[in-house]
Amino acid sequence: MQTETLKKPPYLVIAILFFGAFVSFLNNSLLNVALPTIMIDFDIEYSAVQWLATGYMLVSGVLIPVSAFLITKFKNRTLFIASMVIFTLGTALAAFAPSFTFLLIGRMIQAAGSAVMGPLLMNVMLVSFPREKRGAAMGIFGLVMITAPAIGPTLSGYIVEYWDWRVLFEMILPFAIASVVLAVFKLENLMETRNPSLDVLSVILSIAGFGGLLYGFSMASSEGWDDVAHVLAPIIVGAIGLVWFIVRQFRLEEPLLDLRVYKYPMFALGSIISMVNAAAMFSGMILTPAYVQSVRHISPLDSGLMMLPGAIVMGLMSPITGKLFDKFGPRVLAFTGLAITAYSTYLLSNLDLQSTYMYIIVIYTLRMFGMSMVMMPIMTNGLNQLPTRLNPHGTAVNNTAQQVVGAIGTALFVTIMNSEATKEGAKLVAGMDPAQLADPAAQSLLQQQSLLHGIQVSFVVALVVTLVALVLSLFLKRVNVSPEDVARIEAEGK
Repeated sequence: MQTETLKKPPYLVIAILFFGAFVSFLNNSLLNVALPTIMIDFDIEYSAVQWLATGYMLVSGVLIPVSAFLITKFKNRTLFIASMVIFTLGTALAAFAPSFTFLLIGRMIQAAGSAVMGPLLMNVMLVSFPREKRGAAMGIFGLVMITAPAIGPTLSGYIVEYWDWRVLFEMILPFAIASVVLAVFKLENLMETRNPSLDVLSVILSIAGFGGLLYGFSMASSEGWDDVAHVLAPIIVGAIGLVWFIVRQFRLEEPLLDLRVYKYPMFALGSIISMVNAAAMFSGMILTPAYVQSVRHISPLDSGLMMLPGAIVMGLMSPITGKLFDKFGPRVLAFTGLAITAYSTYLLSNLDLQSTYMYIIVIYTLRMFGMSMVMMPIMTNGLNQLPTRLNPHGTAVNNTAQQVVGAIGTALFVTIMNSEATKEGAKLVAGMDPAQLADPAAQSLLQQQSLLHGIQVSFVVALVVTLVALVLSLFLKRVNVSPEDVARIEAEGK
């Protein structure tokens, strides 16, 4: 890989990569709101339509660990064009799918194309800017990475309400094609490549390990923990595969995913805080819509609009946070951001049946504001401690860890919510007479109160998780990026 940054950032190349990445990232969360409509159109069960989300996540989760190998093996121009062509073909197949089977295949092809996009763009940013200016650059990257999937549900809710779900794919298709055309004519190669050997057993173990864990935990949130075939067995297989995969990586001279990145203390600490913060972030993405739609019975479009200000704030703050990181380092930003996140999570745990629409928007937006100050600064600080040779592995490790922790966090928070709601429902029923239970209005109120209690308890757990990240942030130290330190880092990494 390239061992030093370029003298002048290649802004045109970065713009093309950003354009393609934005299109693919937007697609990640675009379909979730449309699942009920697709279920009706194809006359299928929810367990089947859910594979449009689960299958996408599985393909991405399995391919991201391989991204380090792909980035070191292939030129960035070749890899980007191939990824966008695959993504475009998947989008076209999904847009004109005659049956659910073709739609699912198209969706998984999309995932195969977009999986490497984040790590590829991040690595191009790392070699395009010197370490002392990476904060601002990675802040712009965060603008794409955070904003695109965040506006997906709002955009999807509007389109599903007023048009057909196929528009979700049809509107992306011309942009995906344009991205391919731009790349063919204007994209240049920025990073040197080498010819690493591919350890096939590591690939198999990666698929079994990460795929098993992602599948098992994602199914646990809908099927429950007593489902052996779809939950327990995949998690056990995934855990065994992951342990075997980790042991093997340390024994290989050229590992598929070099886990030696964790010997760098600021990368390790930043990665751990990112994982804890990801679990807390996913809690908000799952629990807030559950409260808004299932407890308050607000429409999907209105609930999507409710989350839009938070997405906009995250997008606007990302480049600002990057510049602040370059000036002040990671600790102040991470601690302040996590303190705001913890306070807003506490407020979310106290939502009730009378909380106003505007109050919910303000709290959710405040939480997103806090989180916008955390992720990119700590990731950038950790990557600054890695020698350039390990950049692809550092980005792949971070992306993979957040995928897995996101799935685990979602499953655990949904489990807590359902379990506490069931317990609360039993308590409320015990205190009511049979005549009250026969009243449909009373039954509806009972369900609302039970689920509200489950959501409140889940947010309390999310608060505890956030406080753990807050304490860890106190140990962050700014990585020195003076020429002498950079030379030492590169020499140690050879």
